[in-house]
Amino acid sequence: MNAVTINDSIPATATDVLPLQPASADIWDKKYRLKEMYGAIVDKDVEATLIRVAARLARVEADQVRARGGDEVEARNRMHDWFPQFHWALRFGAVPAGRILSNAGAETHKPKTSTINCTVSGTIGDSMQDILQKVMEAGLTLKAGCGVGYELSTLRPKGASVSGAGSSTSGPLSFMEIFDRTCATVASAGGRRGAQMGTFDVGHPDVLEFVRAKREDGRFRQFNLSLLITRDFLDAVEADTDWPLAFPVLACERDKVDLNDSTAVVWREWADHDAGYVIREDGLVACRVYKRIKAKALWNIIMTSTYDFAEPGFILIDEVNRLNNNWFCEYIRATNP
Repeated sequence: MNAVTINDSIPATATDVLPLQPASADIWDKKYRLKEMYGAIVDKDVEATLIRVAARLARVEADQVRARGGDEVEARNRMHDWFPQFHWALRFGAVPAGRILSNAGAETHKPKTSTINCTVSGTIGDSMQDILQKVMEAGLTLKAGCGVGYELSTLRPKGASVSGAGSSTSGPLSFMEIFDRTCATVASAGGRRGAQMGTFDVGHPDVLEFVRAKREDGRFRQFNLSLLITRDFLDAVEADTDWPLAFPVLACERDKVDLNDSTAVVWREWADHDAGYVIREDGLVACRVYKRIKAKALWNIIMTSTYDFAEPGFILIDEVNRLNNNWFCEYIRATNP
C-alpha cells in the first residue's frame, strides 16, 4: 500500500507500522477479499477492501438524509464528509465484524448476503411443523452468511409420546442433526464455514446426552454447545442434593399428574408460553419430573466433558436475564455463535 501522511507524525495506515503477516493476508484473501462469481479479483489489495467498506458505511449516512426528506446535494455532502472518517478509522485498526468486511459494498456481486454476523433463532416450538419452519429459516439465514443460535431444550425428551401419532419422539438431539446437516450443506456452497450455537437447559431430561454429544467423533461439527445453568442448579450442587430433570406438562395432560405433588412436578421459567403448557399465575410452568440425579454428579460430568472436549460451554442464564437491559420485552434463552 502507498503511504499517505495524515500529519507529520502519523502514517496513513496501521500496516505501515505493523506489516500484514502472511497468515493475515491469506485470511483476508480467502474470507474478506471481494471476488466475482468465477474468481476474478475485485479488491486488488487490502486498501481496496477498506475503501469499499468505508464508502458503504458513508452511504448509510446519506440514506439517513434522504429518509428525513433532505435533498440529494445534502445527502452527497454528508457522504463526502463521512467517507474519510470511516476510511481513517478502518486504516487505524477499527476492524468491523467479518460479514461487514466481506459484504459491505458488495451488493453488485453478492446481493443476497448480509452484513449481520450472528443471529438467534426464534423459539423452536415443540412440533414437527415449527421445527421444520425453523430449519428453513436457518438455511436462509446461513445462506446470507450469518451464524445462528438456537435453544433446543424446548423440544420434548427422548421417548416422550407424540400426540396424534401413536409413537414416541427421538428427542431434541436427533432434531439437532437436521440443523447440523443443513448448516454443513449450505456452508459448502459459500466462502466460509457456517456457525451455529446450540443451548440446552441443565434441567432437561436429555441433558446428559447433550453434555456427552461431542464425545462421539464427527457429531455436531457445525455446532458450538452451551448449557443454560440456573441459580437453582448451582444451589443444588453446593448443597449436594438431588436435581430434578423435568419437562413441561401440557394443559391437556393436567389431569394425569398431581400439580401439588412436589416430587412429581417442579415449577420453572420457560421460554415458550404459547405451547399450551400449564402455567401458574406467577408465570412459572409446571414441569413433570422424569428422573432425579445428584446435582454434584451432573456437575462433575459437565466439568469432565468441558476439560476433555472443550464443550459444553457454560451460560449463567439467570444472570444474563437479570442484567439484560431489554428485560421488559424479552427473555433470553440462546446466544449467537
